[in-house]
Amino acid sequence: MDEVAARLREKGLRNTPQRRAVLAAVAHTPHLTAAEIATALQAEDALGGLSRQGLYNVLDDLVGARLLRPLEPAGSPARFELETHDNHHHLVCRGCGRIRDVPCAVGSSPCLRPGEVPGFRVDQAEVTWWGLCEDCEQAGS
Repeated sequence: MDEVAARLREKGLRNTPQRRAVLAAVAHTPHLTAAEIATALQAEDALGGLSRQGLYNVLDDLVGARLLRPLEPAGSPARFELETHDNHHHLVCRGCGRIRDVPCAVGSSPCLRPGEVPGFRVDQAEVTWWGLCEDCEQAGS
């Protein structure tokens, strides 16, 4: 049994071609939107009759099982990447929207801690930095 099938079963999900195809698309190109995933799967003829609503259901299942991690930068539709449990952060270019992964800011997960918050145990932090990539900066964006 391949690794993807094993991970799906470990998370209590059926090993379907649609779930495998979505995971493969996101593994190949991180930070895709649902529409971009649909386009990638159509280009590979990997949808297997999966409707747009079916795709959203698959994404919801994979996020719920913590196999995919959603990223929702301001002004952008949700984007998806494989959940690697490495607690990395993101840098978003204001010019072109390119997203880069950034290693954990300080130490180990969650690498940033809020002040005293009674009744909560923090295990993850999400940080998004905004700026311009080199290409946009050179283009004067």
